[in-house]
This record gives sequence, C-alpha cells and structure tokens, in this order.
Amino acid sequence: MEFFRLYLRSRRKALLAFSVCAVLLGVSFALYHLPVKAVLYPCALCAGVCLLVLAWDFAQTRHRHDTLTRLEKRTLEELERLPVPESPLEADFGRIIAAARQHRLEQNRLSAEKYENTVAYYTTWAHQIKTPIASMRLHLQNEDTPLSRQLLLDLGRIEQYADMVMTFLRLDSPSTDYVIREYELDGIVRGAVRKFAGEFISRSLRLEYEPLHVKVLTDEKWLSFVVEQVLSNALKYTPAGSIRIYLEQPATLCIRDTGMGISPEDLPRIFENGYTGTGGRLDKRASGIGLYLCRRICGSLGHTISARSRVGEGTTIRVELSSKKVEIE
Repeated sequence: MEFFRLYLRSRRKALLAFSVCAVLLGVSFALYHLPVKAVLYPCALCAGVCLLVLAWDFAQTRHRHDTLTRLEKRTLEELERLPVPESPLEADFGRIIAAARQHRLEQNRLSAEKYENTVAYYTTWAHQIKTPIASMRLHLQNEDTPLSRQLLLDLGRIEQYADMVMTFLRLDSPSTDYVIREYELDGIVRGAVRKFAGEFISRSLRLEYEPLHVKVLTDEKWLSFVVEQVLSNALKYTPAGSIRIYLEQPATLCIRDTGMGISPEDLPRIFENGYTGTGGRLDKRASGIGLYLCRRICGSLGHTISARSRVGEGTTIRVELSSKKVEIE
C-alpha cells in the first residue's frame, strides 16, 4: 500500500494534466450546448485508456522496484549492471551510481592495501622487538637482585603488549590461524600462570589453583592469550590478597581476584573497545583493549566470556568453554 501511494505521488503531474484536459473537454462541449452524454462518453473512454496505461505503468514500475530492492542487498562487485534506464533522468542517476560504485571499489582496494601494509609492518615490528627483549632477559637472568627481578617483570609486560598488537591486527584477517582441537585445559592455564610466576612472588600474592581435569574444544594459542590477559588484569588491579583459578561444571573456567573490583556502571561496558572505566582513570596504563580482544576471540572460538564484580571485593571472569560451535581439525 505504501508503494502504491508513493507511485501515485510520483505520477501526480500526469494525473493532474489528464484531469485538466477532461475539464477543458467538458467545458468546450458545454459551450457548444452538446448533450451531457456526448461529453461523458469521450471522457469515460479517455479515463479507461488512462487507467489501462496507469495499470501497465504501475506493473512495470513495481517490477523495476523489486529488481532494485534485490540489487540493494548485493555487494558492490555484483552491482555491475542496473536496469536499463527508461528516461534521461534515470540514465543520469545510473551514471552517478556507476561512478560512485567505481569510486567505492577503488577506496576499498586502497583500504585493503593499507591494512595489509599495516599488518605487515607491525608483524615485522613485533618479531624484531622480541629479539632485544630475549637478549635483555638472558642478561638479567644472570643476576638475582630486586632490580633485575623487577626488570624481568617489566619485560614480560612489554612482550605481552607486543602480542596484544599482533592479536588486534589478526582478528579481522582472513588468514587467522585457528587450529581447533581438544586440549587439556590444565596445560593451557598452567602455561599462562608460569608467565606471571615472578609477579606473584615479588608482590606476595597468593595463587589458589584447583586442578581443572577437563578437555575443551578450542585453539590453544588463542585461548592462552585470553587466559593471560585475564590474569594480567587480575594482577594489575589486585594490590594484595589472592587470585583463585577454578572450574565450574561442566566447562567454565573462572578466574577470581580480591582486587579493587568494578563499579556497577562500568561492568556492562568492560568488554567494549577502548572502554577503561573508573579503573582506567585511576591507572593511566589501561588501554581498554584487552578484554575487548578476549570477547572477540571467545566469540570466534565459540566460547563466551562474562564478569561478576563488586567494588572493594574483587572480580570474577568466567570463560564458558563447553560450546561446540567450531569443528575439530
């Protein structure tokens, strides 16, 4: 009905012209004192012809409308040919659309090329920066002083940030290297915990680890990144107390800290890109990207991640791993 209303509106000039012509015809016949039937008969014939033409034109317009609606859902590459124009104005619009399409395709090509160059640059950068990090780690391992231990912790953070850059760039890459298999969750979590062992010791934080004893369908490398990021946040915002790692049946990994907690107004938004909340305003190092990456990765792996928290009591991050969305490779 809405389309019919718009159609009549688009033909209002033609309908108005017909109405004016009918009135003029009637007035002309009346001036010659012709019978009423002589006036109504030609008007009725003209109206009948007009209705037939209007019905045919409506069917044609409806068909073109349906064609354009289908084209609207296609990609730019598929919009190679629009319906044949039936008026100079339609031809003008067709040329404008074709030019805009070509411009958009060129912009997409340049954007894709720029993205590939950016990924290539940061990939090289991440690999190159790990060389001096490894060298510094070797030098510091020969010493055992409070300063060397602190520097080792800082190096670990730098390496984590470099990995975060690579993860961010690879998220939307068509060549993301997921390897989906069954893994022992204990092996993945213990590997992540070992990376932060020095920080647990230097800050006298207690680790409460309950063996998980479960196999999960996931990607080891990407899930390790998620666990490391959650542990990193727990350590960052837990000045004293403990961090507990345990399993909720059937396969939900829980990491609970006794840190500062998250305010109720911040909690719904902590997985948004760039959102730091109250904690981020207190800690200028916060980027607001870590948990966003965790949510994106979990979504790609068929997992879910959520948080529970109370200010002053701590935070629990829950990673639900029982989903079978992805297939074993």
